[in-house]
Amino acid sequence: MSTPTVAIIDGGGANIASLQFALARLGVTGQLTVDEDVIRNASHVILPGVGAAADSMNRLAKAGLVELIPELRQPFLGICLGLQLLFSASEEEDTMCLGIFSGNARLFESTPERAVPHMGWNQVDRQRESDLLTGIPDGSYFYFVHSYAVELNDDTLATADYGGPFTAIAERANFCATQFHPERSGQFGARLLENFLAR
Repeated sequence: MSTPTVAIIDGGGANIASLQFALARLGVTGQLTVDEDVIRNASHVILPGVGAAADSMNRLAKAGLVELIPELRQPFLGICLGLQLLFSASEEEDTMCLGIFSGNARLFESTPERAVPHMGWNQVDRQRESDLLTGIPDGSYFYFVHSYAVELNDDTLATADYGGPFTAIAERANFCATQFHPERSGQFGARLLENFLAR
């Protein structure tokens, strides 16, 4: 199998270096870009994100990628905010998103027992089978940092719970996305990235 060429869409988020290091450990170089030709010609595309939905959508729009992303047919992975941007909308500043998945990102309710953002390790439970989860036991822990989450929907592949269940992984056709950070989630995060790159 040839080495994947990975385009990492630059949506203005932080934490890109840890993703690039995680890919490098798998023998792959991820190119940070907003160039349409680079993205179209990549074998795999990743949309990471840490930050505000509205700002990231504005950046994608200025780069001409709001129209491009839904047309892509190669394996595509959204991470954290990248998952939320693939859904219909976010409550954060009433932001319209890419609409590849159906559902809305909503702010967690803060309580004395449950701080927002949701930050730390949490179990993920599969709802159906997928090659994305090959070699990953059900109930494995992954690392989350987020204030908004998407309700369960037809595209939910796996769930986590923080005051109620939410979408931890979504998948439809060539698009998949994780609310957690696989690049910061140890051996099982690395395995998920490896499974994605094997598509």
